[in-house]
Amino acid sequence: MYLGIDVGGTKTLLAVFDENGQISRQAKFPTPPDYENFLQELKKTLAEFKDFQIKACCCALPGRLDRSRGIGVRFGNLGWQNIPIKQDVSRLLGLDYVFIENDAKLAGLYEAINHKEYKKVVYVTIGTGIGIGIITNGNIVPELADSEIGNMLINHNGSLQKWEAFASGKAFQERFGLKASEANNPTIWERYTDDLVVGFDAALAAFQPDVVIIGGGVGAHFDKFGSLLAEKIAKIRNRMVPIPPIIKAAKPEEAVIYGCYVFLRQKLGI
Repeated sequence: MYLGIDVGGTKTLLAVFDENGQISRQAKFPTPPDYENFLQELKKTLAEFKDFQIKACCCALPGRLDRSRGIGVRFGNLGWQNIPIKQDVSRLLGLDYVFIENDAKLAGLYEAINHKEYKKVVYVTIGTGIGIGIITNGNIVPELADSEIGNMLINHNGSLQKWEAFASGKAFQERFGLKASEANNPTIWERYTDDLVVGFDAALAAFQPDVVIIGGGVGAHFDKFGSLLAEKIAKIRNRMVPIPPIIKAAKPEEAVIYGCYVFLRQKLGI
C-alpha cells in the first residue's frame, strides 16, 4: 500500500492506494494555519490507516521545497516556513520511505502519463493560487521543479501584479462574489478569461509545450471558459509561438493525490 498526503491551503487529503493505483481509503481535515496543530491533526487522521501496511508515502505541498533536506521552505497560502515536514511525517508513520514534492508538479505528472501522445506537457492548476507543472517524457523536469507561474509579474490595470493576484480562484471569488462553481453568467467568464489570457500567453512563449492541461478548482469548470480562452489566445497569436491544444484535466481536483501514487512508483522503481 502507498500513502498520499495532499496538503492544501484549506484542506488536507490522505489516500491509501493499492498496488494497482486504486484508492482503498481516504480521509481529510481542514488544514490548520499553525504547523504544530497540523501535525496533531495529521497524527489523529493517520490512526484511521493503522490497519494498512504502508510501504512509502508522498507528501504534496503547495510551495517551495528543499527536497534534499526534506524541508518545506515557504508556502503561498500558508504561513509555514522552513518546516522539517519529511522528518515529521516519517516519525508519525514510523516509515523511512517518505518523499515530498510540489503539488502542482505531482498533478501535472499524473495528467501527463494519461496523455502519453504528448512529449512536453504544461499543467496549470487554478485554485486558491495558480501553479504549474512541467513534464517531459513522463517525468517532472528537475530544472523547472520550482517554477511558480502564479508569481509572474504582469501589467494589470496599470500596475505590475502577480498573475494569481487577479486570475486565481481566490481572486475570482473576490472580484465577482461567487465561486467558480456558482458562476454561470457568460459575461463573468468573458471578463475573467481576459485575466487568464495574459498569463497563458506568457507561459506558451516561455515553455512552448505540446499541450496545456488545466486543472484545479477553477479548472474543473473548464467547459465554461476553455473554448473562450483558446479563441482569445488565437487573437493575440505571435507567429513565433505555436499554440498547442488546451484541454481539461482528467481529474482536475484529484490529480495531486493520484500524482503522489505515480511519483512513489517512479521513485521506488516499480
